[in-house]
Amino acid sequence: MTVMADAESAKSLSGLLNGIAQRRYYGNKDITEELLKRELYPDLSQDEFKALLEKMVGLVKSIVSADMDLNQIEAFLTAQSKKQGGITAEQAAVLGKFWKNHKKKIRESMISQIKWENTLKGMKWRIDLKSQSRNADQVNTPVAIVEMEIGKNGKESEFLCLEFNETRINQMLKRLSEVEGSITELTQNS
Repeated sequence: MTVMADAESAKSLSGLLNGIAQRRYYGNKDITEELLKRELYPDLSQDEFKALLEKMVGLVKSIVSADMDLNQIEAFLTAQSKKQGGITAEQAAVLGKFWKNHKKKIRESMISQIKWENTLKGMKWRIDLKSQSRNADQVNTPVAIVEMEIGKNGKESEFLCLEFNETRINQMLKRLSEVEGSITELTQNS
């Protein structure tokens, strides 16, 4: 009977940890504290559930903020299981398995959440001949038309359209070459 109880306990804790990850790191606002209690721990009092939830949120937060590798998580969980009022060995095993399965996805989610700047989502370009100009000598000169799609994932993009004459293209190519040289220098010094 205790093997069955341990399996149920591990399953409930695993569900709780997945719920914490869904809500805190994957942005699923449908996962509420009430839902987790009702579905996973209906027999616990509200205070007991709240204490368990806070303990698990705190542990997951510590693990995520330290971006623990497998050795670090093992040492951390061992220390937590030996600490007065800490976690059980079974809970440590469930936490270790949870982190092993979710580390990459949580890390990617955290990185995407902390990006402030927009990203280049797409770029198109073409070469045209200028057909109208204030100066007659600029008609039929080649121009590069560049259209960039800029935005954040999940949000509406903005489009930027640029027109470059030959001089501006040469300036841009020179600047890109300088940037490439700086990047090469940085990677060689790392």
